[in-house]
Amino acid sequence: MVPLDSIHKNPKNPRIIKDEKFKKLVQSIKDFPAMMKIRPIVVDDTEMILGGNMRYEGCKELKWKLIPVIHAKDLTEDQKKEFIVKDNVPFGEFDWAELANEWDKDELIEWGFDEYMFGIKIDDTESDDSKDKEVKEKKLHKCPACGNEFSD
Repeated sequence: MVPLDSIHKNPKNPRIIKDEKFKKLVQSIKDFPAMMKIRPIVVDDTEMILGGNMRYEGCKELKWKLIPVIHAKDLTEDQKKEFIVKDNVPFGEFDWAELANEWDKDELIEWGFDEYMFGIKIDDTESDDSKDKEVKEKKLHKCPACGNEFSD
């Protein structure tokens, strides 16, 4: 655990989370703070964040004073750049049938999945004040070349 203000963001990290997704991230940290100890922020020998820029921002939003970190020392600049990207690339695929049958869709969305991943589109063309947003089912398509599914 180190003081939050003793580490600093990496200005060259290309991944950002904003708006509603950032609010979900902050809420996730608030609801499940033990996750930060399980998956701490990764910093280099200059205390610059290599992994966890947005979790760091979430902890700042929550006014945390101490934050769990792992020090990744003795990395070359190329290794640091590689880590930054690889830490944020979602390798693998989800078994959508298992998710649909064994998991609660609302919880998955609360935990960070997007509605479109389930073939649902939220029509938010109305004002943000509107409580009733129209939900439209989206048609799923399958790429004949690679087999990946996507929606309208």
